[in-house]
Amino acid sequence: MIGGAEGLDPAILARAQATLAFGPQTWPHLLARVMLAEQLWRAQAIAANHPYHRD
Repeated sequence: MIGGAEGLDPAILARAQATLAFGPQTWPHLLARVMLAEQLWRAQAIAANHPYHRD
């Protein structure tokens, strides 16, 4: 679930088993999805010992 500019309701956060934040900034929903996809790709590349952006 992606929260709005004011975050999520405390009742929703209390029920969550885990949370993920990109920092205190407010990001548009579509940009947040792209950032999450990039971070997942980066983690997979590092786990596979891919040099990522280094030659």
